[in-house]
Amino acid sequence: MRFLSWAYLGLMFLFILLPVLALVAFSFQDGRLPVPPLKGVTLEWYAKVLADRDLMAALWHSFLVAFGSSAMALLLGFLAASGLARAVLPGSALMRGLLIAPLTVSYLIIALGLLQVFNATGVRPSLFATGIGHVVINLPLCFSIIYAAMGEHQRSALRAARDLGAREWQVLALVSAPTLAPALAAAFFLSVTFSWDEFIIAFLLTRFEVTLPVEIWSMLRSGLSPATNAIGSLVFLVSVAILLALEFTLFRKSRP
Repeated sequence: MRFLSWAYLGLMFLFILLPVLALVAFSFQDGRLPVPPLKGVTLEWYAKVLADRDLMAALWHSFLVAFGSSAMALLLGFLAASGLARAVLPGSALMRGLLIAPLTVSYLIIALGLLQVFNATGVRPSLFATGIGHVVINLPLCFSIIYAAMGEHQRSALRAARDLGAREWQVLALVSAPTLAPALAAAFFLSVTFSWDEFIIAFLLTRFEVTLPVEIWSMLRSGLSPATNAIGSLVFLVSVAILLALEFTLFRKSRP
């Protein structure tokens, strides 16, 4: 049974990671198409990707939008969760439902609605408009994670801090935020992940300053290329490096 369990686990990981392994392998393809067989190994496509100014600009735009919108969504979600967890207010269940509602709506509907609102208010398609759209889709996620992490012990600690004379900003910054650090980190990095991969909102709300998914889509319109595999491999490498850095620094320190 132990052998079957390990075999099943290995097959499951292989199934999950096989697309990534194929992506990385054919990013070194010494040919024009990233398809079998692997004709040879070359770093030409990585050199082209790193030398492409439009691609590097799109990469930087994705960083700005992902981290900026995630930070704003985290702040708003934290404040909303703290307010609704502090006391039971009339209609608090309705407020929580409205905050979580965007999770049930298609990104296409959200993007079209935001596009109409921006057109009516004179806001032009830009990275700023895309950032607002990503705050809209990430705020419910941050609120849900943080609110779920606020147990009775959290509420008791906040009440004790207020009874001892702490101001509201001190309660939030010095008591609530440190005790909710794992939930805050999880909400932030999940938001970064969703914002980084998001395409529909970025496609409809940007014009000239596009994000990386939009730039990759433009490249794919001209056909498959190992360059797109190289981009994916670089993004995957950066993601793994960030996760390993967090694992060996922040998360390890938080363990008892």
